[in-house]
This record gives sequence, structure tokens and C-alpha cells, in this order.
Amino acid sequence: MSPTEPPLPSSVETVLGERYRSVEVPVDGGDLHVGVWEPEAGEDADAPTVVLVHGITASHVSFAALAQALPGVRLVAPDLRGRGRSRDLPAPYGMPRHADDVAAALAHLGVREAVAVGHSMGAFVSLVLADRHPDLVRSLLLVDGGMPLLPPPGVAPEDMAAAVLGPAADRLQMTFSSREAYHEFWREHPALGPGWDEFTTAYVDYDLVGEEPALTPATRPEALAEDIRELVDGASVEQALDGLAHAATWVVAPRGLLDEVPPLYPDAAREHWTSRLPRLRMVPVEGVNHYTVMLGGRGVRQLLPLLEEEIA
Repeated sequence: MSPTEPPLPSSVETVLGERYRSVEVPVDGGDLHVGVWEPEAGEDADAPTVVLVHGITASHVSFAALAQALPGVRLVAPDLRGRGRSRDLPAPYGMPRHADDVAAALAHLGVREAVAVGHSMGAFVSLVLADRHPDLVRSLLLVDGGMPLLPPPGVAPEDMAAAVLGPAADRLQMTFSSREAYHEFWREHPALGPGWDEFTTAYVDYDLVGEEPALTPATRPEALAEDIRELVDGASVEQALDGLAHAATWVVAPRGLLDEVPPLYPDAAREHWTSRLPRLRMVPVEGVNHYTVMLGGRGVRQLLPLLEEEIA
């Protein structure tokens, strides 16, 4: 951790563990904050590398549970531009910009090839990373994301953030008097509240910036507004899908961002994308929603065998 960074909350330090360190990577406009989990002591120095790319209002701490389950793997997880401790990196945002930032992080760390795991918006970034920097990507694991979204009936693309994300987007305009107040906000969220655990606490605690009684979520609202349009009709995503040459597994959750049915990708969307992309392997998972497919133990247990296939 850089000496200029504020200390991590104890809840975050606990779940990140002893394998974890952070680095600042020079990119256009400043430094990209990157979390790195090194393999456990005694593991092969040539251990496989996985790059983890988080969702649209998330951070690299969303991968802490997965990191604990992969002690023999090197994991590289940036905070994307406009989020977490990369929040002060300037616009423009967008999938090509994020993909190039991730590529810069891998180059800085001397990584020549990695399995790319993207959750939610991170799956879109991972696809564009593979398209723009094909030699860096060994294969793709796209977790409940990556395929362009269809706006709900009557919703304009510019209103997608509120329609799809709900309170997760609304919170970016809010202030909170304390960490406890922010915990209460998230405990009422239907997708995260019921399964609250130490990983949820760390994810939520890391997401706050500022001082009490005026804490705010880290994600820049302008970053959300710019990026979400590309999840609907982004040219870079369409190009990446049209030219998809890497092995790609698409994991789909049965419930959505508010723990609702239909999920982010209902049956019609699944059929559309698997028909259009015959190389795409779709894997449904069970008992999780859009958040807990990555944040929760049940989701991680189902992702592990898929990821272990890619790094074997």
C-alpha cells in the first residue's frame, strides 16, 4: 500500500489476507490502484495468473472470497478508473479505456498471459481486453455480464442505470453519517442483505470515501453514466463479440441485481447470445443472484471448478 493511501478498514484487511499487497500502476492521467494476491509461500514461482475485473459500481475487494479459495494462483485485480482507490483517474471512461488500463497493470507486473475473469461490467471490459490485447488473455470467464443488455420496456438507454441497478445507482448521490449507516443501507438491499457475511462487510467498508459525518460511495457518478451506455450498445463490445477468438465461458445467475426474477439475462437473452456465438459456453449456476454469484460462498464454490479448468 502506498504511504499516501488512507489505511484500510480492519474488516477489509482481514478478508484480503496475508497474500495480499497493493501497487500503483502509472496509466494515462495518474495511477491505477491494483490489488495483487501472490501465491502462498512455497508455491511454484510460475503459478498461473488470473486477472479479475469488477462491476460497474464495485471494487477489487469484491473478489476477496474467490482469492481465499485460490491459494496457489496469482490474482491481479484493479480498481477500475472512477472507482475505489482509482476514483480520481480522469475521464474519459468506457470499455476500451478500462481494457487498456488493465493491460497496463498486467504489463507493469510482468504478466505475459492471464485468464481474464470479469464480473458484471468487468465481463464487458474483459471481452474488450481480449480484443485489443489478444496475447495477454489466455481465456475468458464472463460472470453474469459481457453480453449487451436489453433495456426494459419503455426505458431509454440513458435511463438504464436507475432501471437496472436501482438503489446501487441511487447511493452514488447520497451521503452517509457513518459506516454503520452505510451498512444499514446495504443490509436493506434484497440481493446482499439476507446473506451478509464478513466479505460483504469488507466490500461495503472499502466503498466509502471522505470523513464522518459526510461519507460518500467511491464510484464517480459520471463514470457510471458514461460506462453503462456501452453495456447496451457499445461499439467496442460489439466488435469484441464479432471477433471473439478466445475460449469463453459465460456464467449466468438465476436472479438479478435486486434478487429478482427474471434475472439480468432471461431465457430469451441466453438463447440469443448462445445462438449468435456458437463458441460461447453458457453455464447456469444455482441459488445465487447477480451479486452473490461472486460475493457469496455458494457462488464462489460454483465458479471454482470452471476457473480451475482454465488454469490447469
